Amino acid sequence: MPDAVLRVRRIGKSFGPARVLQDVSLDLKAGEILAVVGENGAGKSTLMKILAGIHDDYDGAIELSGAAVRFAGVRDAERRGIAIIHQELNLVPGLSVAENIYLGREPMRFGVIVDRTSLFKAAQKLLAELGIRIDPLSRVGRLRIGEQQLVEIAKAISVGARILIMDEPTSALSPGETETLFAIVRRLASEGVAVIYISHRMDEIMALADQVMVLRDGRHVLTAPIGDLSRERIIAAMVGREVTSTRQAHQAKAGTPALSVTDLGLDVMTRRGRKRVIDGVSFSVAPGEIFGIGGLLGSGRTEILETIFGASEGQSHGAIAIAGQPVEISSPHKARELGLAFVPEDRKLKGLVLADTISDNIALPSFARLSRFGVRRLAREESAATRQIRNLAIACRSHAQASSTLSGGNQQKIVLGKWLETAPRILLLDEPTRGIDVGAKQEIHDLIIALAQEGLAVVVVSSELPELLHLSDRILVMSEGRPQGIVGREAASEEAIMHLAARGHRDATTALPEGEPV
Repeated sequence: MPDAVLRVRRIGKSFGPARVLQDVSLDLKAGEILAVVGENGAGKSTLMKILAGIHDDYDGAIELSGAAVRFAGVRDAERRGIAIIHQELNLVPGLSVAENIYLGREPMRFGVIVDRTSLFKAAQKLLAELGIRIDPLSRVGRLRIGEQQLVEIAKAISVGARILIMDEPTSALSPGETETLFAIVRRLASEGVAVIYISHRMDEIMALADQVMVLRDGRHVLTAPIGDLSRERIIAAMVGREVTSTRQAHQAKAGTPALSVTDLGLDVMTRRGRKRVIDGVSFSVAPGEIFGIGGLLGSGRTEILETIFGASEGQSHGAIAIAGQPVEISSPHKARELGLAFVPEDRKLKGLVLADTISDNIALPSFARLSRFGVRRLAREESAATRQIRNLAIACRSHAQASSTLSGGNQQKIVLGKWLETAPRILLLDEPTRGIDVGAKQEIHDLIIALAQEGLAVVVVSSELPELLHLSDRILVMSEGRPQGIVGREAASEEAIMHLAARGHRDATTALPEGEPV
């Protein structure tokens, strides 16, 4: 390929005895968007880290515009025109947007003083060119996660990259921010920038990619133009089998709901004073029902779950009943006593102690039951861990393995397992499949459905509309902290959900009665 800006030939990589890449090759042309997909553990991130100069110990060869290269580090790769945007953000919260974008490359006066005026103007110009509406003087730590992701993208683009590697760039973005990102990627491609795009979201791949490359178990199994591929063929190549799942609607039984929420609200303190982030939220969930909550980023979805679980920061109001009995939930400890379990959105920050073992993590919320007089009983903890490893098919060497060494999908299973060990009656799930591959996502979906069939009441928040539509019997749609309607399964569609989610306060009418289809 004489027009290839990047050629990779027979790349291999091992970590100790484990071979994670074997004979992987690819060609990338200027202006091409190449989607690289595969299950967790397929070798995607390792390959990208080699291309970005993070790993320099590997087999095989890399060529840039026909010249052989071997990077000495990330800075070396950047100088040669390769930039990477990691899924885990790499920003300094205490610095401004402009300072983060040009960190280590600040314009100087007299060689010793940062030229803050030039710094601000350069950041302002770059953000405007990219269509990112963020104040360059804003502190990064005060931005939403989605806004921080856009800053990370601007930072990578500011180095003048000819090849841009993007690892799950939309994992924390709202639909509007995702469209902004897509517009940026397409414009960069039109200007000759080659883009390697890693994503687990099939909709994004089908909409954005020119070519798709599939890795499985560290080996290349498929590269083809997007026009020659179907969603089903890509998934089959990723997992080595056809993936299918059916979901029957729950037939709610007459009787007492497992969970009822009436006029739930939450006020938090901001720099500008008290702000109501959720207001007037009411719904009920029957035993065995999967109740979805949808809406755009910042609509109050997560805050609903945190408030129900007693984990919100702020002043809550409204009424909560469990099995028909009014309850006061002042803390997660109280929620756990009442039979609630909560799987948070960020498993690494809030769901797991990554340095601890699988056994330690699974035992954590059940310590009082598993211990005796405050003394750990390791045999009981190991038994609990072994039970959840078996029930959830967690892929690991043993219960003593560090949680940090597992794939994202298996880490998510540990978070689910530790709460299932408490034998909950109500399961609250916030983005239960964020950042995990198609195969693991299907396993989580099947598990959620099976738990509902066993009688658990499940409340699930998801920013992925196909997931929400697949799992949910009914969906509450939120916008700017207020309920816009509850959509029944038969009437639910992406168009119906987005129509309600985009209404906002000024357009909102009285929320639809619970269970009334849109």
